[in-house]
This record gives sequence, structure tokens and C-alpha cells, in this order.
Amino acid sequence: MRPPTHFGNDITNTEANGNGGDEQNNQNNNGGGGGNNNNGNGNTGNTGNGGSNTDFIVERLTQMGATMMFPKIAGRGIIRVVERCDDAKENHNLDLSECELIQVPDAVYHLMRHTELKSCDLSGNVITKISPKFAVKFSLITELNLSHNQMAKLPDELADLHSLKTLDISHNTFIALPPVVFKMPKLRELRANNNAIIDIDRDEIIASDSLEMVDLRHNPLTPMCHDLLKHARLSFRIELSEREKEDWEDLTI
Repeated sequence: MRPPTHFGNDITNTEANGNGGDEQNNQNNNGGGGGNNNNGNGNTGNTGNGGSNTDFIVERLTQMGATMMFPKIAGRGIIRVVERCDDAKENHNLDLSECELIQVPDAVYHLMRHTELKSCDLSGNVITKISPKFAVKFSLITELNLSHNQMAKLPDELADLHSLKTLDISHNTFIALPPVVFKMPKLRELRANNNAIIDIDRDEIIASDSLEMVDLRHNPLTPMCHDLLKHARLSFRIELSEREKEDWEDLTI
């Protein structure tokens, strides 16, 4: 199911948990009186006048379309994002896996602006693309996990991740290796298994000086590409699945 272009508070139920929800409850329960107004101002879980910075981030994450369209799931995902951003300030490892994200929201970049991250895990979401500014905001990371998403390409700006050593793009929808992976100066390990990769630009992959291992298992490589990669003399290791012969190749049939 394709997410809508814009996600409003009505979809994630954030507004119902904030001032709008309190106001409506007050009107229903007290005839418009102020008997329950203290709930909105005293509870840090609501975005009332006394709301915390976390409440602001939750609201911004929702407005920026950071989560899926199902209210209960989205609410849990937003809370998880905020909590993990707080954890990353301590351990410098940003784990946003399985947070129902369709993109990395601007609020995350804002929250992490004073933190030098070492790694970023975005696996297990429904992300279709990475913003070019990712490399600017998280330029010092050495590990990036983008596995189990819905990506088919990467921005060229990721070449500016000059410290990146490990990149995992497995279990996505790539039909070719993104050219940018050969421009990352320190990339040693590339996991691209379980995609839809059919062919590889051998000239480009052979030109890489930093790579030590490329995992291409469980991709529908053409017979010619598979054989060339299997017998190629490279400075790094390529992991391939055993190729199953096509029916026309089996002379015993």
C-alpha cells in the first residue's frame, strides 16, 4: 500500500493526544468547562502548554511523514524513534530499526545535530530512498545498515561518507549495484544479498581499491555474469550462490 503524500495529525492520532484531544474531552465531559485542564498541562505525555521537547519531536516526526499510516503502529514508532535518539546521544550508535519509517525525518537530524554518530541502523523499515543530506548530517559513521527496506537506488552524495567501512543494502529491490558504493573511499564490506540484481559492471567493481568482501548471494544474476564473477581475479572476495541451471542448459532433459 502506497503511503499518502502528506501525513496529518488526524492519521497518527497525535492531535488527539495533545491539546486538541484534551479540548474535545473537556467539552464532552464538562460542557466546555475547565475541570480537566490540568491533565493537558501536567502530563508530559501530552503536547499541552507544559509539553516537553520530546513532545515537540513527536509532533514534528508525525507532520513530516516519518511513519506508516496506521495510527497505533505509527504512535509506537514515533515513541521508539525519540527514545532511540536519546540513547544515541550516549552511545553514538543510532538504532532506528523497525520503527515503521518511510524516510529519515528532519526532526531526527535536528535531534542528532550535536552527536557524532559511529553507526546508523535503519533496517526493517519501509524506506524507499535516502536523502542526500544524510551524508552531511552523519558524515562520520563507519557502519550503515539499510537492509530490509524498499530501496532501489542510493544518492551519489553518500560518496561523502569518507569513514564508512560497512554497508548493508541486503533485502531491498536493487536491480544493480548502486554506482556510489564504488566511490566510498574506505568501504570494505558490502552486503547486497537478497536483491533483484541481474548484472554487474565488472569494470567498475574491479576498479575498487578498498573493498574486501561483496556479498551477492541470492540475486538473479545472468549465467554470463555469474560465471565471470566466479572466475574473476579480484583483490577482494565475492560471495555467490550456486547457480541453478536453466531447463535449456540441462542436456539430460
